[in-house]
Order: sequence, then C-alpha cells, then structure tokens
Amino acid sequence: MDDAQRDEVEAQRAGALADELRRLHDEEAALHARRLRLLAEAFALAETQKARIPSTRSKERDMPLRALAAELGLAVRAGDRMMQSHMWDAHRLTTSFPSTVTALEQGRISRGHVSAILDTGAALDDPAARAAFERAVLDYAETTTPTRTRAYAKQQADIHNPLTMQERHDLAARGRRIWVTDVDDGMSVLCQLLPTVIAHGIIERTTRQAQLIKRTDAARRRAVLATNGGTDAAAPATSTSGDTEPGGAGIGGAGIGGAEVGGAEVGGEALGSGPGVGDSAVEDDVWFDERTIDQIRADLVADMLLTGTPGIDPTVDATPGGLGAIRAIVQITVPVMTLTGITSSGAELDGVAPVDTETARRLAGTAPGWDRVMTDPVTGMVLAVDRYQPTAAQQRFLNARDQHCRFPGCRRPARRCDHDHTLDHAHGGPTDIRNLACLCARHHTLKHATEWKVRQLPGGTLEWTSPAGRAHFDDPPRRVVFVPGDDSAAPL
Repeated sequence: MDDAQRDEVEAQRAGALADELRRLHDEEAALHARRLRLLAEAFALAETQKARIPSTRSKERDMPLRALAAELGLAVRAGDRMMQSHMWDAHRLTTSFPSTVTALEQGRISRGHVSAILDTGAALDDPAARAAFERAVLDYAETTTPTRTRAYAKQQADIHNPLTMQERHDLAARGRRIWVTDVDDGMSVLCQLLPTVIAHGIIERTTRQAQLIKRTDAARRRAVLATNGGTDAAAPATSTSGDTEPGGAGIGGAGIGGAEVGGAEVGGEALGSGPGVGDSAVEDDVWFDERTIDQIRADLVADMLLTGTPGIDPTVDATPGGLGAIRAIVQITVPVMTLTGITSSGAELDGVAPVDTETARRLAGTAPGWDRVMTDPVTGMVLAVDRYQPTAAQQRFLNARDQHCRFPGCRRPARRCDHDHTLDHAHGGPTDIRNLACLCARHHTLKHATEWKVRQLPGGTLEWTSPAGRAHFDDPPRRVVFVPGDDSAAPL
C-alpha cells in the first residue's frame, strides 16, 4: 500500500467515525428529549397533587414536589435538590420552548444548544416574544456550536425582551447571593453574585489597597538596604503574576515610583524607623511581604469579611456588639496522630472538605474546648463523645457520628441540621442516640409532611422508605482511621 492509498483508507475511516459519532449524537439527543418529557410529566403529577392540598402555606404545598424529587433522585443516585431543579427545567422547556424539545428529539441540536436557549430565553414572559425568540435562535442553532448559539441567543433575548435594562437589572439584583465551592488541596472558592458596579468596586478598592501594601513594602526594603550599606538582603522582590493592572505599570519590582527612602513617608507612615531598621541582623528583625497582588487581595477580602463590621447595622441597638460581635464557626475533625505531629495527614471540615495539617493544628491550639471522639478501631463507628466542659453531649455525639444530614445524598453539615427523633417523640420515641439523627430543615420537613418514612437500624443506619415503597439505606459516614507505622511510634 503506497502513501496515497494509505491516506485514502485513513480518510475513509475518519469519515466512518464521524458518521458513527453523528448517529450516537442523534440517539443521545433523542434519549435526553425523552428524559425531559418524563421529568416534565413528573412535575405535572406533583402539580396535580399540590392542587388537592387545601392549605395556602407554601411549605405544605411544596411537599408533593419535594417528595417526588426525592423518589426520582434516589432512583438514579442524584440529590433531590438537583432533581427538583431538573424537573422545573424540564417543565419550562416542554411548556415554554416546545419546538426546542422537538428539535432535540430529532437530533437537529444538542443538549448544549438547549441549555443556551433555556438560560437566555427564560426571562421572556410574553408568549409571542418567546416564540419569536425561539424561532430565530433555533434556525441559527442548527448551523453552529452551542457557544456561538448562546452569544446569539443573548442578542435575540435583548431584542425581544419588552423590559428595559433598568427593569431587568432590578429583577436580577434580587438573585444576589454568596456560596462556596470546595476544590482540591484544602482550598475553596468563595463566589458572590452582585450588581456589576459593586463587584468591580470591590476589585478596584482591594487592588489599590494591595498596591499600597506593595509600595510600602518596597520602600521599607530600600530603607533597610540603604541603612545596611547597600547589601542586597532587602532588595525588592521581582514582579509576579497578578502584580500588574491592565494598562498600568508593574508593582513590586525595583524602582517603584512615589516612595522615597531616608526619612520620607509612604502612606503617612515614616519608614526610616521601623522595627529592625538599622539593625545588623536584617533577616531576623525585618519582615518583608512576598505576596503577589492576587494573594494580598484575597487576604484583604477574607480579613475584612471575618473581622469587619458592616457600615449599616440594624441590630446594633438590639444585640450586644451588633453584627460585628458575630464570629465565624467551623467544626474541624483532627486525628490525634495529626494533632501530635506523628503523621501529616489532614483533617476534615464538617465532614465535607479536607483541611491542611498546619491549619488544623493552629485551629486546635486556639479552640475554647475539646471533643474527644472514641471510634471502633475496626469499623470506624463513633462509640462515645465526651468533653471537659459540660454541654449537650448527645448533640455532640450526633454531630460527630453523622457529620451531615442523613437523608441519602444530602451533604448539609450536621451543625446546620436538626437533631430529629426517628420515631417521633410525640409517639413515644425516646430521646436516645439510637433514636436520633441529623436532618436538615428540608429533609426534616419531608419526613414529617409527606409519605416518606424512616426507621433507625443498629449502628445508626437509617432505612428510608419512599411513598412508592422503595427502601433506601444511609449508613453513618465512616471515619478514616490513621495508624502509625512501626517506625513512627509515639514517644513515651
């Protein structure tokens, strides 16, 4: 086979692969459309059940949807909150964008196109405007990628939206919120949805604060350098990533303007007489800031959020100290081998996210009290909890055992849950750890207000039974047991 023949064979194979991928794409799209119709039917069933509830209280009228979302979610190992969101999206798509679902079913578009249409067109309340938007975007979506479709759909949504920009902004501002996403290596992303002006104001202010810190640090370095006869011990660090503003000069390198040494002031503070300036042991007595602009901004935001007081405090007259007196509370589980330095394994925050060893030890050293958690050396099951200072021992036990809400799949931290009697106290259920479990408000209400049933088995396992009669089991989270090797035995 010569090169030309080989190229022809490979080209034909590439074409066959493309045809097979297109076939799979069409099958997947049709299957997803079927799933959307099923979830929309489930939503309609919940709405039918809701219509039969005489109460006007929103919580009671939400129970059919919550119960059905839990039933469907556990069937496919998905969280009930996520399933409820999927049901709502399916309802909106099948009722507000029926042509989009049909196009998906026929394989003319993909799930990415559907998401773009739903996300951008959901704000269009007028049926005629929404239909015109859908026709325009669908024609374009069938010819291009989901990314380009989303950009085009945004333009079309603006064209067909009867609301003014101000009216749309006022509605969007009602959705402002803050949330946390845990990532790897003991780190988390703090997200905040805010009006654009406020968000950019926060970035601009913290950037200028960080720049001032870097300028002050650079001036201090030059002052120490001059005092010590030109040695390079205090030479400014070179610019690092994040140290340059768009359209501005680098910050943190040598020759930073605006600061003179030898008695000059930067930021209103004299820099020629700081701690250690003029001493021979520069490295021991003078601290230099090696952080980048990005790192300083992150530290400033964290510091102000954890230690600051809001400019407007409606509680100052009703509560001692007002909002500024509230301190952050986290629950850390630290293995004793980590705490004593025998191993370097990490700790856990609320049984949800890992925490690095150094932070865990530092928090343990400043803790006002201690819980000692005794676990079974084989199963890791929590057996007992005690504390030096008297407190609610059963609650501490449950928080240590359960770590989070005990409805299957829920990760709400135990400290934000209710301590629920599995067998209701009103029906003779004892206040005993064998009849108690942590349930978040959503699933506590689900247990009492719907046909979901739960009973507690030996060892703290919960058996949940859905209204359809399906059983789902939730075991207490296993504790990781750290066992030191022979060469790392604790010194006596």
